[in-house]
Amino acid sequence: MSELLRDNKNGWESLKEAEKQDVFQFCGDYIQFLNSSKTERLAVQEAIKIAERSGFCDISTKESLKPGDKVYFNNRGKGLYLANIGSEDITSGINFVVAHIDSPRLDLKANPLYEDADMALFKTHYYGGIKKYQWTAMPMSLIGVVYKKDGTKVDFTIGEEAGDPIFCVSDLLPHLASKQMQKKGGELIEGESLNLIIGSMPDDCEKDKFKTSVMKLLNEKYGITEDDFVTAEIEAVPAFKACDLGLDRSMVGGYGQDDRVCAYTALRAVCESENQKKTVACVLVDKEEIGSMGNTGMLSAAFEYGTAQLISKTKGDYSELLKLETFRNSKCMSADVNAAFDPNYPDVNEKNNAAYLGHGPTLTKFTGSRGKSGTSDANAEFMSVVRGVLDQNNVIWQTGELGRVDIGGGGTIAQFAANLDIEVVDCGTALLSMHAPFEIASKLDIYMTYRAYKAFITL
Repeated sequence: MSELLRDNKNGWESLKEAEKQDVFQFCGDYIQFLNSSKTERLAVQEAIKIAERSGFCDISTKESLKPGDKVYFNNRGKGLYLANIGSEDITSGINFVVAHIDSPRLDLKANPLYEDADMALFKTHYYGGIKKYQWTAMPMSLIGVVYKKDGTKVDFTIGEEAGDPIFCVSDLLPHLASKQMQKKGGELIEGESLNLIIGSMPDDCEKDKFKTSVMKLLNEKYGITEDDFVTAEIEAVPAFKACDLGLDRSMVGGYGQDDRVCAYTALRAVCESENQKKTVACVLVDKEEIGSMGNTGMLSAAFEYGTAQLISKTKGDYSELLKLETFRNSKCMSADVNAAFDPNYPDVNEKNNAAYLGHGPTLTKFTGSRGKSGTSDANAEFMSVVRGVLDQNNVIWQTGELGRVDIGGGGTIAQFAANLDIEVVDCGTALLSMHAPFEIASKLDIYMTYRAYKAFITL
C-alpha cells in the first residue's frame, strides 16, 4: 500500500464493498466497547469478557504453560496483560502490542461534598491534559468504586442508564463574562471551579440541608456515608454515548478514544491470534495520561512481573538473564493515537508529515517535544521491518508526527518499552479533537489499526 502514501490517496478509495462492510461491522463492535468502558476499571472488565470468549484464562490457574495456551494477568483491576504462547522458545522474543486505557476526566476529591448558594456540589481534580473550558455545561456521569468502612466494595454508577440523573459543571453566561473572555484560554476556567452540581433540594434538618439531602439519597442507593468518599475512586466522565459521525457514518465520535481505540484493536488482534511461532501479548496499562507512574502504569514492575510469569511457566525456570534476553529479542508496537490534520486549524501542522483521517493507522517514528525530548525514536532497521510486514499484509497506513516542530509534541509509553531494550515504534489511529470530551476517528483508520496489529504480531 505504499502507493497510498506517495499519491496521498484516501484509503476508502481502495476498498471494495465487502471490505467496507467489514469496516462497519468491526466499528459497530468497537462503539459497544467504548460505551461499556468509560473508565479504566470498566475497560479491564470488558477486555476480560472478550478474552475469555476467545479462550483466555487467568494465569493463576495454570502451573505451567505450553504452546497454544492463552492466559491473562489482571493487574489490580486497572491493567491487563494477555498472552498467547507461541511454539518458539519465549526467550526468542515476544511480539507486544501495548496500549493505555485511562483517559482525561474529572476525579472526585477525597472530601468532595460541600454546599453553597443552596446547592450541593462535588469538588473535583482534573486528570490528564485537558482544556478545562471544554468540560463545563456538559452532561456528566459518575462511575467508580467505593469501599465502605467495613471493607465492603460498592460499584458506583450514576448517569449511564436511561432515566438516570446526570451532573454538570456550570459555565458563566456571556452577558457577565466580559472579564473572563479577556483571559488566556488556559485561564478561562480555573481548576478549582470544575465543581459538579449534584443537587438543590434541602433536607428538613437544621444544618447542611443540601449536603444531607444528597447523602440520604446516596445512602439509600449504595449504603455509603460521607466518610466513605475517602476510600473511593469516582470519576466524572461524559454521559453521552459514542456514535456514528457524519451523514455517511464514516467516523466514530465519542469519549475516551485516546487510547481505547488502540486498546480495543490490539485486544481483538491478539485474541484472534492462532498458531503463532512467537508468543504474542496485548498489554493494557493505566496512568499514561499522567506520566505512567503508579503500580498500574507502564513504569511499574507489573509489566516485568507479567513477563517473568510467562518465562517461569513456559520454561520451568527463571532468571534475570532470561528476562533480559526475552526483552532484547522482543518487538513492540506502542499502540497510541496521533493527531489528525484538522482543516479548521491548519497552522499547527506541517502538511507533508501530518496524519490524515481515512489514510490508515499512523506510524510515528518519534514523539517527544522540541528536540525530540522524551522519545525513543525508532531506528531505521526496525522501521523497515514494520513497513515490510504492513505492506505484505495490504494494510493501508501512513506516517505522521504530533504537530510542527517547536509547536507540537507529546509522549507515549514507547520510551518505557525501549528502556527495557525492546524494539518499539508508535502505531495508532489518528484523532480529531484529541483529549476533548468528544473525540473523532475514521472507521477506516480504526479497522486498519486492527489489521496493522494483526500483521505485526506475525513477525
